[in-house]
Amino acid sequence: MLMSPALPADAGHTLMQRLDEIAQFSESGPGVTRRPFTEEHRRANEVITAWMQRAGLKVHIDAAGTLVGRKAAAPGAKTLLIGSHQDTIRQGGKYDGIFGIALPILVLESLRGRTLPYAVEVLAFADEEGVRFPTALMGPRALAGTFDKTNLQKTDKDGVSLAAALSDFGGDPDGIAAARRDPDDLLGYLEMHIEQGPVLESLGLPVGIVTAICGIERWTVDLIGQAAHAGTTPMDLRRDAYAGAAEVALEVESYCRATDGLVGIVASVSLLPNVPNAIPGQATFSIELRASEDSIREAAAAVISEAVEAISRRRGLECRLTRTYAQNAVPCDPGLRGALARSLIQSGFCPHRLASGATHDASAMADLCPVAMLFTRCRDGLSHHPDEAITAEDAQASAECLAGFLQTLETPGAS
Repeated sequence: MLMSPALPADAGHTLMQRLDEIAQFSESGPGVTRRPFTEEHRRANEVITAWMQRAGLKVHIDAAGTLVGRKAAAPGAKTLLIGSHQDTIRQGGKYDGIFGIALPILVLESLRGRTLPYAVEVLAFADEEGVRFPTALMGPRALAGTFDKTNLQKTDKDGVSLAAALSDFGGDPDGIAAARRDPDDLLGYLEMHIEQGPVLESLGLPVGIVTAICGIERWTVDLIGQAAHAGTTPMDLRRDAYAGAAEVALEVESYCRATDGLVGIVASVSLLPNVPNAIPGQATFSIELRASEDSIREAAAAVISEAVEAISRRRGLECRLTRTYAQNAVPCDPGLRGALARSLIQSGFCPHRLASGATHDASAMADLCPVAMLFTRCRDGLSHHPDEAITAEDAQASAECLAGFLQTLETPGAS
């Protein structure tokens, strides 16, 4: 590996220490639970602020509660945004999200004496996971100008509105619309994130370049048959809704296995009556499909919908299909991806490319500017779990790649 002369050889170990430090700001229980606009969030922000100041960044909180640290450049220079989220799911891990905040701060600290031809802002978003309030991605949507202000009236389980929590935290609900950034001022957005999957580990690679954030769609399916006595109804005269649901699940699995770039699942199954001695007369379940190309996902939805209807007819079941959610895929910017690839090659790593099956802050930032992501290998592909883990060596590799990226990124007008 070719190390950047600006980056300490122990940067990975330092990063791991910082991630251990900030993991203590959590609600009680296994893993890390840090909900937005809470005391745990406030204390975490104090630590992140100290890191930013040590790196020479100018720090402020924007209207949506995003903590921002800025490394300035010459007047008129464009700005590169780098960020992720500090919040977690309940009993999550200590690397998801926060890794993409601590890492760029540490790298910028190593570059403190160096002048870049563009400004850099590190963004610590407040609410990506949507755990406290029934909304998510508020920070990036505020910057992109896509935040729905009606979400401010949504409340948590204690009846506290998002607007009230944000105001108490130092944000400004009335100023969110004005927080929108001008895309002409920006080079793009880069997010450093753990993979949250097993691909890099299976390939023996520490890092990988994200090609796209998968599009998602979800369906609710109701299959209605006839509830009846399980002991007195012959097998050939049954209208078993659950048997139909099981066949649908196998159909989804079979189609997705046979289609490159597509994943899908049947889940959230509810049966009526759900007792051991009665044939299920109704099965309600969800189908979720994800793909990095919308055409693949949309074709799958059409084929699977037809299959559900065919299964229902053959089994004598009524069928209702309702699409409940759809999100288009977000392709990562070719120029930024190319810059990442050059940095990986210069640092001695294979520039492997892979899609992200999970949604990230980058998916909302894509409405504002070009986006890119770099994944870091995680143990067993495990995330959203207290046992989520990475190594100091892989953290070092990611830091080397980011340092190289920052020092070689070409800006408009550069010769």
